[in-house]
Amino acid sequence: MKFDRTTKIGEILENAPEKADILLGAGMHCLGCPASQAETIEEACDVHGIDVDELLKELNS
Repeated sequence: MKFDRTTKIGEILENAPEKADILLGAGMHCLGCPASQAETIEEACDVHGIDVDELLKELNS
């Protein structure tokens, strides 16, 4: 699965649970929060002050 700005956090965790370590390492420590499951990567990056392009590069590598 290729991830983009509109991919929801819940989709990542469901389809590629091994990517949780990347999200946690980037500072997204609220992965278990129900609200985070419906957030897009871009929304989550905005909230956490993370460069969305850099995170997507890492998630898709």
